[in-house]
Amino acid sequence: MLPVDTLQGLVEHLGPRLGLRWLTPVPAQPLPLVSADSAAGAAQSLVGSLNCIHPNRLQVLGRAEIRHLDDLGPVAGQDIVERLFAAQPAAVIFAQNIDLPAGFLSRAEQSGTPLLASPNEEEEIVDRLQYFLTYALAERATLHGVFLDVLGMGVLLVGDPGIGKSELALEMVVRGHRLIADDAPEVARIGPETLEGSCPALLRDFLEVRGLGVLNVRAMFGEGAVQRREQLNLIVNMRSFDGEALAQMDRLRGSLSARTILGVSVPEVTLPVAPGRNLAVLLETAVRNQILRLRGYDAGVDLMDRQARCIDENTPCVTPTSSV
Repeated sequence: MLPVDTLQGLVEHLGPRLGLRWLTPVPAQPLPLVSADSAAGAAQSLVGSLNCIHPNRLQVLGRAEIRHLDDLGPVAGQDIVERLFAAQPAAVIFAQNIDLPAGFLSRAEQSGTPLLASPNEEEEIVDRLQYFLTYALAERATLHGVFLDVLGMGVLLVGDPGIGKSELALEMVVRGHRLIADDAPEVARIGPETLEGSCPALLRDFLEVRGLGVLNVRAMFGEGAVQRREQLNLIVNMRSFDGEALAQMDRLRGSLSARTILGVSVPEVTLPVAPGRNLAVLLETAVRNQILRLRGYDAGVDLMDRQARCIDENTPCVTPTSSV
Protein backbone atom coordinates (compact mmCIF):
# COMPACT_ATOMS: atom_id res chain seq x y z
CA MET A 1 0.00 0.00 0.00
CA LEU A 2 1.05 3.60 -0.56
CA PRO A 3 2.43 5.60 2.42
CA VAL A 4 -0.34 7.23 4.46
CA ASP A 5 1.55 10.53 4.57
CA THR A 6 0.75 11.11 0.89
CA LEU A 7 -2.54 12.14 -0.68
CA GLN A 8 -2.61 9.01 -2.85
CA GLY A 9 -2.03 6.83 0.23
CA LEU A 10 -4.80 8.62 2.12
CA VAL A 11 -7.26 7.98 -0.72
CA GLU A 12 -6.18 4.34 -0.87
CA HIS A 13 -6.70 3.84 2.86
CA LEU A 14 -9.86 5.90 3.46
CA GLY A 15 -11.28 6.10 -0.06
CA PRO A 16 -13.63 3.09 0.27
CA ARG A 17 -14.98 4.26 3.64
CA LEU A 18 -15.54 7.87 2.58
CA GLY A 19 -16.41 7.14 -1.05
CA LEU A 20 -13.60 9.40 -2.24
CA ARG A 21 -13.16 9.77 -5.99
CA TRP A 22 -10.81 11.85 -8.08
CA LEU A 23 -12.25 14.82 -9.99
CA THR A 24 -8.84 15.61 -11.47
CA PRO A 25 -6.21 13.15 -12.73
CA VAL A 26 -4.28 11.27 -10.04
CA PRO A 27 -0.92 13.04 -9.52
CA ALA A 28 1.93 11.13 -11.13
CA GLN A 29 4.21 11.68 -8.11
CA PRO A 30 3.31 11.08 -4.43
CA LEU A 31 1.91 14.30 -3.01
CA PRO A 32 2.90 14.78 0.67
CA LEU A 33 0.16 15.77 3.09
CA VAL A 34 2.58 17.73 5.28
CA SER A 35 4.12 20.73 3.59
CA ALA A 36 7.84 20.45 2.86
CA ASP A 37 8.17 24.07 3.96
CA SER A 38 8.41 23.80 7.75
CA ALA A 39 7.22 27.38 8.22
CA ALA A 40 4.17 26.81 6.05
CA GLY A 41 3.55 23.44 7.68
CA ALA A 42 3.49 25.06 11.09
CA ALA A 43 0.89 27.58 9.91
CA GLN A 44 -1.37 24.99 8.30
CA SER A 45 -3.59 22.50 10.03
CA LEU A 46 -4.07 19.21 8.25
CA VAL A 47 -7.79 19.14 7.57
CA GLY A 48 -10.86 21.30 8.07
CA SER A 49 -13.67 23.18 6.43
CA LEU A 50 -12.86 25.99 4.01
CA ASN A 51 -10.50 28.44 5.70
CA CYS A 52 -8.51 31.08 3.83
CA ILE A 53 -7.14 32.83 6.93
CA HIS A 54 -5.45 29.73 8.37
CA PRO A 55 -5.55 27.44 5.33
CA ASN A 56 -5.84 23.70 5.83
CA ARG A 57 -3.76 21.22 3.85
CA LEU A 58 -7.03 19.44 3.03
CA GLN A 59 -9.81 21.96 2.43
CA VAL A 60 -13.31 20.47 2.70
CA LEU A 61 -16.23 22.29 1.06
CA GLY A 62 -19.84 21.51 1.85
CA ARG A 63 -23.11 23.08 0.79
CA ALA A 64 -22.77 25.85 3.40
CA GLU A 65 -19.43 26.97 1.91
CA ILE A 66 -20.81 26.92 -1.63
CA ARG A 67 -23.82 29.01 -0.56
CA HIS A 68 -21.47 31.45 1.14
CA LEU A 69 -19.43 31.85 -2.05
CA ASP A 70 -22.64 32.46 -4.02
CA ASP A 71 -23.81 35.06 -1.48
CA LEU A 72 -20.52 36.96 -1.77
CA GLY A 73 -21.13 37.67 -5.42
CA PRO A 74 -18.90 36.96 -8.42
CA VAL A 75 -16.06 39.36 -7.55
CA ALA A 76 -15.67 38.54 -3.84
CA GLY A 77 -16.36 34.87 -4.46
CA GLN A 78 -13.67 34.69 -7.11
CA ASP A 79 -11.24 36.36 -4.71
CA ILE A 80 -11.90 33.61 -2.13
CA VAL A 81 -11.30 30.93 -4.76
CA GLU A 82 -8.03 32.59 -5.78
CA ARG A 83 -6.88 32.70 -2.15
CA LEU A 84 -7.91 29.07 -1.68
CA PHE A 85 -5.66 27.81 -4.46
CA ALA A 86 -2.88 30.32 -3.74
CA ALA A 87 -2.37 28.62 -0.36
CA GLN A 88 -1.37 25.44 -2.29
CA PRO A 89 -3.49 22.90 -0.40
CA ALA A 90 -2.73 19.20 -0.84
CA ALA A 91 -6.29 18.76 -2.12
CA VAL A 92 -9.78 20.27 -2.10
CA ILE A 93 -12.57 17.85 -1.18
CA PHE A 94 -16.21 18.47 -2.12
CA ALA A 95 -18.75 16.87 0.22
CA GLN A 96 -22.14 15.39 -0.74
CA ASN A 97 -21.02 15.05 -4.39
CA ILE A 98 -21.54 18.77 -4.95
CA ASP A 99 -21.32 19.90 -8.54
CA LEU A 100 -18.15 21.87 -9.13
CA PRO A 101 -18.79 25.62 -9.06
CA ALA A 102 -17.74 27.53 -12.15
CA GLY A 103 -14.03 28.21 -12.33
CA PHE A 104 -12.94 25.62 -9.78
CA LEU A 105 -11.78 22.98 -12.23
CA SER A 106 -9.79 25.37 -14.43
CA ARG A 107 -8.19 27.04 -11.40
CA ALA A 108 -7.28 23.64 -9.95
CA GLU A 109 -5.65 22.57 -13.21
CA GLN A 110 -3.67 25.80 -13.43
CA SER A 111 -2.34 25.44 -9.87
CA GLY A 112 -1.91 21.67 -10.01
CA THR A 113 -4.24 21.16 -7.04
CA PRO A 114 -6.08 17.80 -6.93
CA LEU A 115 -9.85 17.83 -6.48
CA LEU A 116 -11.75 15.03 -4.74
CA ALA A 117 -15.42 14.35 -4.11
CA SER A 118 -17.32 12.30 -1.54
CA PRO A 119 -21.01 11.51 -1.03
CA ASN A 120 -20.61 11.92 2.75
CA GLU A 121 -21.52 14.94 4.85
CA GLU A 122 -18.83 17.54 5.39
CA GLU A 123 -18.71 16.95 9.18
CA GLU A 124 -18.17 13.22 8.76
CA ILE A 125 -15.37 13.75 6.25
CA VAL A 126 -13.56 16.18 8.54
CA ASP A 127 -14.01 13.99 11.64
CA ARG A 128 -12.76 10.81 9.97
CA LEU A 129 -9.81 12.52 8.31
CA GLN A 130 -8.78 14.22 11.56
CA TYR A 131 -8.96 10.96 13.51
CA PHE A 132 -7.08 9.00 10.86
CA LEU A 133 -4.35 11.58 10.31
CA THR A 134 -3.79 12.13 14.05
CA TYR A 135 -2.56 8.55 14.26
CA ALA A 136 -1.08 8.17 10.79
CA LEU A 137 1.12 11.27 10.99
CA ALA A 138 1.90 11.25 14.71
CA GLU A 139 5.53 11.66 15.75
CA ARG A 140 6.85 8.21 16.69
CA ALA A 141 9.72 6.55 18.49
CA THR A 142 10.67 2.92 19.09
CA LEU A 143 11.74 2.17 22.66
CA HIS A 144 13.44 -0.81 24.26
CA GLY A 145 11.39 -2.51 26.95
CA VAL A 146 8.15 -4.33 27.64
CA PHE A 147 4.85 -2.47 27.46
CA LEU A 148 1.95 -3.70 29.60
CA ASP A 149 -1.58 -2.75 30.57
CA VAL A 150 -1.63 -2.92 34.38
CA LEU A 151 -4.89 -1.93 36.08
CA GLY A 152 -5.82 0.17 33.06
CA MET A 153 -2.50 2.04 33.06
CA GLY A 154 0.07 1.78 30.28
CA VAL A 155 3.33 0.73 31.97
CA LEU A 156 6.70 0.51 30.21
CA LEU A 157 9.26 -1.78 31.85
CA VAL A 158 12.83 -0.70 31.08
CA GLY A 159 16.21 -1.85 32.35
CA ASP A 160 19.44 -3.54 31.40
CA PRO A 161 19.30 -6.71 29.30
CA GLY A 162 18.79 -9.78 31.47
CA ILE A 163 17.39 -7.79 34.41
CA GLY A 164 14.12 -9.75 34.23
CA LYS A 165 11.70 -7.52 32.30
CA SER A 166 10.18 -10.35 30.27
CA GLU A 167 9.93 -12.66 33.29
CA LEU A 168 8.11 -9.95 35.24
CA ALA A 169 5.85 -9.30 32.24
CA LEU A 170 5.00 -13.00 32.09
CA GLU A 171 4.12 -13.03 35.77
CA MET A 172 1.91 -9.98 35.29
CA VAL A 173 0.07 -11.74 32.44
CA VAL A 174 -0.47 -14.76 34.69
CA ARG A 175 -1.91 -12.39 37.32
CA GLY A 176 -4.50 -11.10 34.82
CA HIS A 177 -2.80 -8.07 33.31
CA ARG A 178 -2.22 -7.68 29.56
CA LEU A 179 0.78 -7.62 27.26
CA ILE A 180 0.95 -4.92 24.59
CA ALA A 181 4.49 -5.14 23.23
CA ASP A 182 7.75 -6.89 24.02
CA ASP A 183 11.25 -5.72 23.13
CA ALA A 184 10.38 -2.85 20.74
CA PRO A 185 7.17 -0.99 21.66
CA GLU A 186 6.33 1.89 19.35
CA VAL A 187 5.24 5.14 20.98
CA ALA A 188 3.30 7.85 19.14
CA ARG A 189 2.55 11.37 20.32
CA ILE A 190 -1.17 11.71 19.61
CA GLY A 191 -1.72 14.87 21.67
CA PRO A 192 0.23 17.71 23.30
CA GLU A 193 0.70 15.68 26.51
CA THR A 194 -0.40 12.23 25.36
CA LEU A 195 1.73 9.28 24.26
CA GLU A 196 0.23 6.03 23.03
CA GLY A 197 2.17 2.80 22.86
CA SER A 198 1.53 -0.12 20.53
CA CYS A 199 3.33 -3.13 19.10
CA PRO A 200 4.79 -3.49 15.60
CA ALA A 201 2.69 -5.96 13.62
CA LEU A 202 5.61 -8.38 13.26
CA LEU A 203 6.04 -8.77 17.05
CA ARG A 204 2.39 -8.65 18.09
CA ASP A 205 1.39 -11.28 20.74
CA PHE A 206 4.97 -12.54 21.18
CA LEU A 207 7.03 -12.47 24.38
CA GLU A 208 10.62 -13.72 24.54
CA VAL A 209 11.60 -15.23 27.89
CA ARG A 210 15.15 -16.41 28.50
CA GLY A 211 15.25 -20.18 28.77
CA LEU A 212 11.75 -20.62 27.30
CA GLY A 213 12.26 -18.90 23.98
CA VAL A 214 9.53 -17.03 22.14
CA LEU A 215 6.00 -17.46 23.53
CA ASN A 216 2.70 -16.59 21.84
CA VAL A 217 0.82 -15.00 24.73
CA ARG A 218 -2.48 -14.87 22.86
CA ALA A 219 -2.36 -18.57 21.96
CA MET A 220 -1.21 -19.56 25.45
CA PHE A 221 -3.40 -17.38 27.68
CA GLY A 222 -6.25 -16.26 25.43
CA GLU A 223 -7.54 -13.02 23.92
CA GLY A 224 -7.79 -11.29 27.29
CA ALA A 225 -4.03 -11.54 27.85
CA VAL A 226 -3.08 -9.11 25.08
CA GLN A 227 -4.04 -5.60 24.07
CA ARG A 228 -3.39 -3.58 20.92
CA ARG A 229 -2.54 -0.18 22.39
CA GLU A 230 -2.67 1.95 25.53
CA GLN A 231 -1.59 5.40 26.64
CA LEU A 232 1.83 5.51 28.27
CA ASN A 233 1.23 6.52 31.89
CA LEU A 234 4.23 5.21 33.82
CA ILE A 235 7.80 4.04 33.23
CA VAL A 236 9.21 1.46 35.65
CA ASN A 237 13.00 1.29 35.56
CA MET A 238 14.21 -2.08 36.85
CA ARG A 239 17.68 -1.76 38.39
CA SER A 240 19.89 -4.08 40.35
CA PHE A 241 20.92 -2.71 43.76
CA ASP A 242 23.23 -4.05 46.40
CA GLY A 243 22.30 -3.75 50.07
CA GLU A 244 24.12 -0.45 50.60
CA ALA A 245 22.62 1.24 47.56
CA LEU A 246 19.16 0.00 48.50
CA ALA A 247 19.54 1.41 52.01
CA GLN A 248 20.41 4.85 50.61
CA MET A 249 17.14 5.23 48.71
CA ASP A 250 14.64 7.81 49.96
CA ARG A 251 12.36 5.77 52.19
CA LEU A 252 9.69 8.47 52.36
CA ARG A 253 9.23 9.54 48.75
CA GLY A 254 10.68 6.54 46.94
CA SER A 255 12.36 7.07 43.57
CA LEU A 256 9.78 9.01 41.57
CA SER A 257 11.26 11.03 38.71
CA ALA A 258 10.33 11.76 35.08
CA ARG A 259 11.59 10.92 31.61
CA THR A 260 10.94 12.99 28.49
CA ILE A 261 9.82 11.06 25.39
CA LEU A 262 8.92 12.95 22.18
CA GLY A 263 8.67 16.13 24.24
CA VAL A 264 6.22 14.64 26.76
CA SER A 265 7.21 14.16 30.41
CA VAL A 266 6.33 10.68 31.70
CA PRO A 267 6.51 9.71 35.41
CA GLU A 268 9.24 7.17 36.13
CA VAL A 269 9.71 4.91 39.15
CA THR A 270 12.87 2.94 39.87
CA LEU A 271 12.08 -0.62 40.97
CA PRO A 272 15.02 -2.19 42.83
CA VAL A 273 15.70 -5.76 41.75
CA ALA A 274 17.15 -7.82 44.57
CA PRO A 275 16.83 -11.40 45.83
CA GLY A 276 13.66 -12.08 47.78
CA ARG A 277 11.65 -9.10 46.46
CA ASN A 278 8.22 -9.88 45.00
CA LEU A 279 8.48 -7.75 41.87
CA ALA A 280 4.94 -8.46 40.63
CA VAL A 281 3.40 -7.19 43.89
CA LEU A 282 5.74 -4.19 43.90
CA LEU A 283 4.84 -3.35 40.30
CA GLU A 284 1.11 -3.53 40.99
CA THR A 285 1.63 -1.36 44.08
CA ALA A 286 3.67 1.19 42.09
CA VAL A 287 0.82 1.45 39.57
CA ARG A 288 -1.81 1.82 42.31
CA ASN A 289 0.33 4.50 43.95
CA GLN A 290 0.60 6.37 40.64
CA ILE A 291 -3.19 6.20 40.24
CA LEU A 292 -3.52 7.82 43.68
CA ARG A 293 -1.05 10.54 42.64
CA LEU A 294 -3.12 11.28 39.55
CA ARG A 295 -6.13 11.68 41.83
CA GLY A 296 -4.18 14.18 43.94
CA TYR A 297 -3.10 11.97 46.85
CA ASP A 298 0.53 11.44 47.88
CA ALA A 299 1.16 9.21 50.90
CA GLY A 300 4.54 10.83 51.62
CA VAL A 301 3.01 14.31 51.70
CA ASP A 302 0.13 13.01 53.83
CA LEU A 303 2.55 11.57 56.39
CA MET A 304 4.59 14.81 56.55
CA ASP A 305 1.41 16.86 56.97
CA ARG A 306 0.27 14.54 59.77
CA GLN A 307 3.62 14.93 61.55
CA ALA A 308 3.46 18.71 61.15
CA ARG A 309 -0.03 18.79 62.70
CA CYS A 310 1.15 16.70 65.62
CA ILE A 311 4.05 19.08 66.25
CA ASP A 312 1.81 22.18 65.97
CA GLU A 313 -0.77 20.70 68.33
CA ASN A 314 1.93 19.42 70.72
CA THR A 315 0.33 15.98 70.78
CA PRO A 316 2.00 12.57 70.57
CA CYS A 317 2.63 11.56 66.96
CA VAL A 318 2.43 7.87 67.85
CA THR A 319 -0.68 6.49 69.54
CA PRO A 320 0.44 4.38 72.53
CA THR A 321 -0.77 0.79 72.59
CA SER A 322 -2.85 -0.37 75.53
CA SER A 323 -1.31 -2.97 77.81
CA VAL A 324 -3.12 -6.25 78.27
